[in-house]
Amino acid sequence: MQARRKLYLAAACAGLFVLVVVVATAAVVWATGADASGGGWSTEGRIFVLVMFTLAASGGAYLVIAASYARYVNAPLRMAEDLAAMTAHSGLRLAEPATPELRALGQAANQLLAARDALEHDVAERVREARASLEEERSRLAALMADLSQSVVVCNLDGRVLLYNQRAKQELSAGSDGSHGELLGLGRSIYTVFDRALLEHALERLQSASRDESGAERKKLLGSAQFVTATRAGRLMRAHMSPVLGRDGQPGAQVAGLSITGFVLVLDDVTSTNERHARRDALIQSLIEGGRGPLGSLRAASEMLSDFSDMQPQQRDRFLGVIRDEARALSDQFEKAAAAFSNDLRERWLLEEILGAELVEVAARRIAERGNGGQRKLAVKPENIDEGLWLRVDSFGLLQALSYLALRLQDEYEVREVRLSLKRSGHLAQLDLYWMGTFLNNESAMVWLQDPMNIGGENSPLSVVDVIERCNGEIWFQRERVSHRAFFRTMLPAAEAPSDRPQTIVSAAEGERPEFYDFDIFRWSAGSHELDDRPLAELSYTVFDTETTGLEPSAGDEIIQIGATRIVNRRLLRHEYFDQLVDPKRPLSQQSVKVHGITRELLSGQPVITTVLPTFHAFCADTVLVGHNAAFDMRFLQMKERQTGLRFDHPVLDTLLLSAVLQPNQNTHRLEAIAERLGVSVFGRHTALGDAMVTGEVFLKMLPLLADMGITTLRQAREASERTYHARLRY
Repeated sequence: MQARRKLYLAAACAGLFVLVVVVATAAVVWATGADASGGGWSTEGRIFVLVMFTLAASGGAYLVIAASYARYVNAPLRMAEDLAAMTAHSGLRLAEPATPELRALGQAANQLLAARDALEHDVAERVREARASLEEERSRLAALMADLSQSVVVCNLDGRVLLYNQRAKQELSAGSDGSHGELLGLGRSIYTVFDRALLEHALERLQSASRDESGAERKKLLGSAQFVTATRAGRLMRAHMSPVLGRDGQPGAQVAGLSITGFVLVLDDVTSTNERHARRDALIQSLIEGGRGPLGSLRAASEMLSDFSDMQPQQRDRFLGVIRDEARALSDQFEKAAAAFSNDLRERWLLEEILGAELVEVAARRIAERGNGGQRKLAVKPENIDEGLWLRVDSFGLLQALSYLALRLQDEYEVREVRLSLKRSGHLAQLDLYWMGTFLNNESAMVWLQDPMNIGGENSPLSVVDVIERCNGEIWFQRERVSHRAFFRTMLPAAEAPSDRPQTIVSAAEGERPEFYDFDIFRWSAGSHELDDRPLAELSYTVFDTETTGLEPSAGDEIIQIGATRIVNRRLLRHEYFDQLVDPKRPLSQQSVKVHGITRELLSGQPVITTVLPTFHAFCADTVLVGHNAAFDMRFLQMKERQTGLRFDHPVLDTLLLSAVLQPNQNTHRLEAIAERLGVSVFGRHTALGDAMVTGEVFLKMLPLLADMGITTLRQAREASERTYHARLRY
């Protein structure tokens, strides 16, 4: 009030000053004017002088009023906007104002903010302690989900994904051309991955099963639904769908007082199994078709020999030759079939992919532990280990075989040291167990390899040869007299190194755990809302940014990088992102290179925009787009609609416009300035993904401020943005 009174006093003084100057000037001009005979100022001259003095006085008064307005009105308004942002986010403080009155007010506000932060810190500590056990359980769940060999996806009734594991991310995000696209993500629709009609039919079967029974029997008989479907990459998946039951009152089939709130999909890749079965069926069919002729000839020849015992020797020999030839042909056919199907028979045993160095390390430790139990010690030394070699083996059986051979050497030949080596030999892996000095004869070695294994008093029905054949390998004994070395050499198929190993799950406190689950999505129901009337807090967002060759899309400038991340349930999902360089097929200006640092060499060999946009369009599916100065980026996307056949007709929110809505009295709405006002750290600036991450953090900070202004739905946010001055910008 005191500042406002000072402003009113300054305006009144300025007006009085103008009035005094005008009256004084008029008096002087008219007093010094000439008489009727002439020789003095004319009437026009007097009026001109009076007008000039009036304008000068008015200009001075305007400057006084403008300075007073900026000092006593605009400054408090900016302070109010800053204070509104700081009340929603802790750790921020008002800058020291210029005027003494506002300085005292700012100090008092900062004291209140400090007290508020202290209380929030105390509450946060208590909440953190209360959530410790919950976070531990979540970490365990995340670790278990990451290690599962099956793909697991949990969805609500609308098909929104609320949990998935790393295996599902790998298997379900591959495109038909083998490319990798983020099709699976929290809050996204499972119907972008699988056929909607198929899943809805399976879900309907679950719900109808729940309606057909009653009470405890209903819950018992609810069971699950199974079906086979295909991914976009053409992989066959056997799906097992089970219901998720809850008491949250959501609509759905009722089961013993519980409602079906979602479903769990457990997926197995049965592509190789299906192919193996197809080969088996084709082989059986070929044996049937190919065996009819020889069997018919054998039968006819044998009947002739049986029925005509007095047959001439020459004729008998001819029939015997037919039997011999047809039997040989039939035998050859069966041998070929057995050889062709032998690999499929071996594949029935579960094999695992393991890093060879890890297997050797475990084998050395296990042999040493079992061999050092008695008086004689057994040393094990790994040597010449290929650290990057992967194997596909039955690791448990192979460890048993190596331990068995090493312990027999220790017990029967008093060998004190064995060595293990692993290296690549063509497309195979060569694993050697060798020792120095003591020789083993070939007969004993063959017996060791073919006898059932006995390790520490534990008998196994398998021999070493059985285990190695199960791994599709081969083993033999060999001696080198010159080097006084003997060894068991095992040749095993080498496996390809996994392209994407499951990520390690860490505690939530470290902030590095992938966001693979969000159970709050159970409460979402898109069917009950139109998108425009949905609360902002319930929507899923794709926050994106582009880097370009220049600033004029209509003049031929092109996109050279697209970066995007997702916001689901008011959380920025840093592990679900899109980041792709694009070859623009045109030169880059030096000015743009100085801004984003992307050179022609970095873009060489990258996909063109018509290849990138379909994948990005799929990433944005069923979300609201968010960008900073989004009109610029959207113009580039919209200019490619005719070329790609894709329409980016998603709802769009612009943090630049929302900043103008929230803080209309600020001098700038650049991304860095907004981030500083809201306490967001800026990193990776002028990279598409870095800017998208910062924009996402800024947008999340804006949501509670918009709610304080009564802007809670998408429609309200868009209408408020359209009323700002910056919404008039066009590209």
